Amino acid sequence: MAIVLTKYASLEHTKNHIHVELSIQHRVASSAVLNGGMVQADHIVNMKVPKTKPCTELPELTLSKYCDEYGWSGTAVGMMTAASMDSFRMRKKSEQGIEIVVLVTSGLSNPRRVGDFAEHRLMASESAEAGTINIIVITSARLTGSAIIEALLIATEAKSAALQEAGILSPISNKLATGTGTDSIAVVSGQGPGDVKYCGKHVLFGELLGSSVIDAVSSSIQWGIENKTNNI
Repeated sequence: MAIVLTKYASLEHTKNHIHVELSIQHRVASSAVLNGGMVQADHIVNMKVPKTKPCTELPELTLSKYCDEYGWSGTAVGMMTAASMDSFRMRKKSEQGIEIVVLVTSGLSNPRRVGDFAEHRLMASESAEAGTINIIVITSARLTGSAIIEALLIATEAKSAALQEAGILSPISNKLATGTGTDSIAVVSGQGPGDVKYCGKHVLFGELLGSSVIDAVSSSIQWGIENKTNNI
C-alpha cells in the first residue's frame, strides 16, 4: 500500500526497492546512476542488487529495465544499493506549511573518509564496490537552483555527522568515515505552497533537513549493527 509523502509524492517500500511516484513531474538534482544531474522526473527508485553478483551490464540499463518491468513510465531517477531494504528509515517534518521528507537505506561494507587513497587510479575509472548510503530528500517547497544545491550539501554533511557519531572508521586511513565509496543522493523540489531560497545551517529549513538526515542515517546504521548484516 502506498504511503503519502506530500500532495504529489507517494512511497512504495518492498524487499527489492524504494519507489517514490510523483503524480506530476518534479525537478530533481541527484548523483543517481540513472538520469542523474538536474532533471524533471516522474519517479525516484532505489533498487536493491545482490552484493556479490557480477556486473554484466551497465547499471543504468539494469535500472531502466527494472522500471520498465514495473510499468513506471516517464523519467525515473534511479539508484542502486547492496544494502538490505530492512535498513530503510523515513523521517518526515512539517513546519509553517512546508513538508520535508527524508528516505534512507544504508550499508557500510566500504566506508571511506573523503580524501582517502583511491583504489582505482585512472581518472575515468568506476568503482564496483557494494555497500552504499542512499538518501532521498523530498520537500513540498519550491527550491531555487542554488537552494537545491545547498540542500544536497546539508544532507551530505548530516550523513557524515551521523557516521562520525556512530564511530565508523575508514579501513584505508583508520580515521572517521564521512561516507562510503558508492553513496548516492537525490533532492526533489516541490510544487509549493512555499518558496525556499536558502537551505543552510542558519535557517529553519536547513536545521530540519539536517536533523532529519542525521536521525534517519543514525537509525539505519544502528539497525545494521544490531542485526549484524553483511553490509556493516
